[in-house]
Amino acid sequence: MKKLLGGIEAGGTKFVCAVGTGPEDIRAEVRFPTTTPAKTIGRAVAFFQEQEPVTAVGIAAFGPLDPNPRSPTYGCITTTPKPGWANTNFAGAIQAALNVPVGFDTDVNGAALGEWQWGAAQGLDTFIYLTIGTGIGGGAMVNGNLLHGLIHPEMGHIPLPHDWEADPYNGRCPYHGDCLEGMASGPAIEDRWQKKGQELPPDHPAWELEAHYLALALRSFICTLSPQRIIMGGGVMAQPQLFPLVRQKTLDYLNGYVQSPAILADIDRYIVPPGLGNRAGVLGAIALGRQAL
Repeated sequence: MKKLLGGIEAGGTKFVCAVGTGPEDIRAEVRFPTTTPAKTIGRAVAFFQEQEPVTAVGIAAFGPLDPNPRSPTYGCITTTPKPGWANTNFAGAIQAALNVPVGFDTDVNGAALGEWQWGAAQGLDTFIYLTIGTGIGGGAMVNGNLLHGLIHPEMGHIPLPHDWEADPYNGRCPYHGDCLEGMASGPAIEDRWQKKGQELPPDHPAWELEAHYLALALRSFICTLSPQRIIMGGGVMAQPQLFPLVRQKTLDYLNGYVQSPAILADIDRYIVPPGLGNRAGVLGAIALGRQAL
């Protein structure tokens, strides 16, 4: 019998908690807004206490955070701009309340693990998972291990070539202005065009510009990590016209330099949406719980 696991996808605007063993076996699920740490973590704990007992819980959380088990601040959200959440001992609070092993990582590393276990990264050992939404983040698996290093990847904050004449927008990242997140996140689209992305028509110039910035970033990631596949999720990527634009511009910007059939002959299977759809995050959290066992 498979061991029952808990998963928490902790986003800046909402939490998704689930109990199950995988995509085909989710016994219970709940969503609620992210408010204060005490209230939000309390609601998560109450949800798990109402279900069948779980053997472990995985947390896939917004960050920055400390995923290093040897660190004194392991399990903490650290320097987040999310009001009230800086220096919150998230994993410690869940472990103390439920008395089970707790896996803890970024939301995007968690989603990457879920995609590797059950989704679009099955059979691979080096790939990237990106979310393009309210923020932009990237998780990576390299040679079969989730990438951490100093802390964890912050792919949304890489600098981009910025043609100020063609695009005079300053960017909205409070730390870096016109980094990838500052130029291509959902709020940046709304800020630049004074309308939410879902309200813009498919032929609006916003999407050419969005694909331009995303493809510049993908060129950097491809040249740096040499991923076998790039998985792109998040609300912005729900625009069906974006994937073809991003694929073509990525090919154009690489300019034939990376000579791999995966890119040159099969780009549609190289830059792909999540196999788990919008459940990649919470299923990734369950996968982190399984790893914690």
